[in-house]
Amino acid sequence: MPGPLSGLLVVALEQAVAAPFATRQLADLGARVIKIERPGGDFARGYDRAVHGQSSHFVWLNRGKQSVELDVKESPHVLRALVERADVFVQNLAPGAAARLGFGADDLTARHPRLVTCDISGYGSDGPYRDRKAYDLLIQSEAGLISITGTPESPAKVGIAAADIAAGMYAYSGILTALYDRERTGRGSAIEVSMLEALGEWMGFPFYYGTYGGTPPVRSGVHHATIAPYGAYRAGDGTVIQLGIQNEREWQEFCTKALLMPHVATDARFVSNSDRLVHRSELDAVIDSVFGGLTGPELIGRLESARIAFAQQRTVAEFAAHPQLRHRDRWRTVSTPEGDVRALLPPATFRGREAEMGPVPALGQHTEEVLRWLGV
Repeated sequence: MPGPLSGLLVVALEQAVAAPFATRQLADLGARVIKIERPGGDFARGYDRAVHGQSSHFVWLNRGKQSVELDVKESPHVLRALVERADVFVQNLAPGAAARLGFGADDLTARHPRLVTCDISGYGSDGPYRDRKAYDLLIQSEAGLISITGTPESPAKVGIAAADIAAGMYAYSGILTALYDRERTGRGSAIEVSMLEALGEWMGFPFYYGTYGGTPPVRSGVHHATIAPYGAYRAGDGTVIQLGIQNEREWQEFCTKALLMPHVATDARFVSNSDRLVHRSELDAVIDSVFGGLTGPELIGRLESARIAFAQQRTVAEFAAHPQLRHRDRWRTVSTPEGDVRALLPPATFRGREAEMGPVPALGQHTEEVLRWLGV
């Protein structure tokens, strides 16, 4: 079956991560996404050479799109012709750049009332930070994410582009909402997403905890700042297990069936979560003394019998071979200019309909085709 967004045209004046992540979701749902790349290409093409000599970021973010290499300053008429036919226009250029080129949201929506526009920026279209360049690390820092990530001794950035991904997902959901609204009203919308505000939404727990509790969540590595036991523990053979004890019933089951030490559940040091936090080092010593005498399979067996929430800490390679994903047949093959790659199906599964997951384009691969289609 054709994708639910088949027949929609998305024109994306995009680069790096946030906007390409949003438009790739639209392409997977069947939209035709024309990606406008500057001469020399989206600079994300040069981030690394890990995937058959291609950038891992670019391969991840740009499947199913058509690449048009275009100097918009020299040939604005081409972009104007595309926008005239478009349902959605997405851009994440440097602050103010699209407006200077004549493709600001106000101008576009005035000329094309049914058009949905989406501007993605670091800090938003006004305010003292408006003109600042923004990259993921910088937004993680400004949003306070780095301050609560890492160990007590050393803060750390999150290992993925959290700010870019957050902005991309809010752009994607905003575009879908605007398209639904257009079906009812006949008019498009101008959407604005800032990376700071997108990641700020994800900072809701630490904001409330720190603002109203008086102190921010402490950096606790792989442990939880306010729940114990919750975090990484090691079996005697080196297998690392992440535990998550959420309530007192689970705590009692854990002591009885996993530790085989029911008396620990009523120890005055550990009787409530608050007590366990105060005495976390002593609690960890008890857990380590038991887990250290077990193999990974033995420990997993005990945790499963106790119905305790846990996970095996996996490497990226182990994730790629995850038995759950294999059982659910979640991997597909996507072609790239330099060879096929594996790719996960998008998380939202439509029963009886599969995401399109088209090939990753070479730079300018579709320039002539699109120009002929436009009659330029």
